[in-house]
Amino acid sequence: MKPLRLLPLPRRIQDAGEGAPADAAVSTQVDAALPPQGYELVIGPDGVRIGHRDAAGLRYARAALAQIRGQCSAALPGLRIRDWPDFPVRGYMLDVSRDRVPTHATLARLVDLLSLLRLNQLQLYSEHTFAYRDHEAVWRDASPLTADDVRRLDALCRERGIELVANQNCFGHMERWLRHPAYRDRAETPEGWESRRGGRRPPSVLAPTDDNARFALGLVRELMANFSSRRVNIGCDETFELGRGRSREEVAVRGRERVYLDHVLRLLTGLRADGCEVQFWGDMLRGHPELVAELPRDDTIALVWHYEAPLGVEAVASLPEAARETLAEFGLTPESLRGFAGHVPTFADAGLPFWVCPGTSTWNALVGRLPNAKANLCDAAEVGLAHGAGGLLITDWGDNGHLQPPSVSFPPLAYGAAVGWCLESNRGLDLAGALDAFVFDDRAGELGGALEALGALYAGTGLIAVNASPLQTELLTEGALGCLGRADAGGVRATLEALDEAAARIGRSRPACADADCVRRELVQAIRLARHGAWRIARAAGFACPSDAELRRDLSEAIEGQRACWLERSRPGGLADSVARLERTLAQYAA
Repeated sequence: MKPLRLLPLPRRIQDAGEGAPADAAVSTQVDAALPPQGYELVIGPDGVRIGHRDAAGLRYARAALAQIRGQCSAALPGLRIRDWPDFPVRGYMLDVSRDRVPTHATLARLVDLLSLLRLNQLQLYSEHTFAYRDHEAVWRDASPLTADDVRRLDALCRERGIELVANQNCFGHMERWLRHPAYRDRAETPEGWESRRGGRRPPSVLAPTDDNARFALGLVRELMANFSSRRVNIGCDETFELGRGRSREEVAVRGRERVYLDHVLRLLTGLRADGCEVQFWGDMLRGHPELVAELPRDDTIALVWHYEAPLGVEAVASLPEAARETLAEFGLTPESLRGFAGHVPTFADAGLPFWVCPGTSTWNALVGRLPNAKANLCDAAEVGLAHGAGGLLITDWGDNGHLQPPSVSFPPLAYGAAVGWCLESNRGLDLAGALDAFVFDDRAGELGGALEALGALYAGTGLIAVNASPLQTELLTEGALGCLGRADAGGVRATLEALDEAAARIGRSRPACADADCVRRELVQAIRLARHGAWRIARAAGFACPSDAELRRDLSEAIEGQRACWLERSRPGGLADSVARLERTLAQYAA
């Protein structure tokens, strides 16, 4: 018999001699000696025995048994598995506010995937995409999630042993609210603000006032009424323009981070009084242990995020000035690029409960940045385990129009879930094989490898982008992101050839998953956009590439393909805004 393939790989698996018939009876019993969510699965001539610590452990044991039975039609092998997770909470947060709001069918597919991967928490990051009763002007064109949508999803998650957690940003990233006249006076900078690197930005941060705290708490309470969980993520990250407007005098006297903390405490106090456990992004306080020490230790969790593979000391020291300016725009120092080791100690040393939050590296990337994602996910697990993190939350953002399709996130999501379950066993996971076997059910064994190849192409053109792939940054004509380095003609040619080969592999694939046809179509569409990005790199560098007329025709067709693929997975609200970014590039080519 071929070696068994399991996802995630268990921490302990042993040969136990003689096996059992494929239809052998299963006995179960509680085993209090196992760690929480742990199980022991024993297959032998007497049948199948499952010991489990709790309901979660029983669920995971049965899932492992189902994977084994799927590979053994005649008889089950004799074996013993003892398994439990490294992190008690293993979650996934999907951005549903950067234009792309998934359909219920897409969310149901996602819940099935999370269940397969033993993730036990789901968050949908929201800014303006919930249909709040008294705020239709904000969400009218966004195809928002309704109260009924949330309750339906909550029930589905509970069936799979997944906690659906409310998520509403309450401080920064409120630009979709503050653009409307009815809310403009709530802004820190109602008329906008000047970026450090130049350029006028629209208002995005709520002024830190008691009235704005009451406003945000009202939103959260209305949202949470539809969730069975009493956990909530209030965001509060990247309050870039704090201190540049209404709070300028207060910040001048008391300090920016102190003013920030006091406003977060307003929110924490109100929600903790409601009996909620509150999560918030820790980036604004990561360099201020004296302020972290003032946060309550119960029912408060700092979410410590970082999205790049860790860099060594020499690489950090050699960062060009342009890269340092980009980091400063997001409140980062070069030293923070050492990985989670540069972020976690502030919270761990203070004794504040915290989770590590790596990313899928798919946003701003079209076809992903998989090697970066894997290194980032492993780094999060390593540092989180070393410092006692209570959870690992995999984040999946949609910056700049959420152009990447859902299936581009499946590889890093699967890998992140595996190392979050057991880092030691899954660090070297055969990801392509696991994807083909369990996520896509690809009998031809092509899709997993195609996605791995696509995910590596961000590094091949000679250009380097921060938090992005040059294939997307050079496809678009505007935005905060840009590239460093110099395009390499051979690298661009090799990237184009690799894109064509990946498309051919997708054509040869034979997935049997429920969304097989959609997966194939959306990946080919993502490849087409990435190819156009590579052509634009060649065009800007003076390398051989199609004429502007050919580029115009190609991008025009790609835009129509993007619309069609979008509507297979996502609601129509936000589509026009997303596609407009591509249309601005289209306008550069002569008619």
